[in-house]
Amino acid sequence: MRQNYSTYSDDKLIFILRSNNEESEAAFTEIYNRYSSKVHAYCLRVLNNLEEAEDIFQEVFIRFYQRVRADYPATNVPGFLIKIARNLCLNYKRDKMNTVSIEDNDVFVDSGKNYENSELLELITTALELIDFEYKEAFILREYDSLSYNEIAEICGITVTNAKSRVFRAKLKIKEILNPYLKDMANK
Repeated sequence: MRQNYSTYSDDKLIFILRSNNEESEAAFTEIYNRYSSKVHAYCLRVLNNLEEAEDIFQEVFIRFYQRVRADYPATNVPGFLIKIARNLCLNYKRDKMNTVSIEDNDVFVDSGKNYENSELLELITTALELIDFEYKEAFILREYDSLSYNEIAEICGITVTNAKSRVFRAKLKIKEILNPYLKDMANK
């Protein structure tokens, strides 16, 4: 009879994952099912490119599996996954810093959606690309991933006060960047 792993805590799943038996694959699958959408969304928002995000996303779960199997103390599984994603995204952005493809700047608008909402979403995405990574990251973790300031501080290796400050400054910078566009949109 197959176990219902969805009722298990993260700690229990990690314990099962570390045991070298037939249940470890099912435990990993449950962890993947719980957190894959959050990790994928984080990678996509930080990198702003689907193909790059997919590559990093896959690498996150490979590294997670390797680290957990090597007895790394994963007490906060979603935080640990986001931390791995963060480090991989930072490394990728650092390695790619001086190369910009024209294809990365294409704009796609879904005709089935409200054009103004699509335009506003595109403006916010563009504004996020213009602010420093430390602010962008904190904003994404807070506003898109709904993490607490404590979780953001842990992932980024900063204090809770600094996490709050980064989110606040990101909002100010985004507002500053978008202000002329929002005024223009209001006048239409």
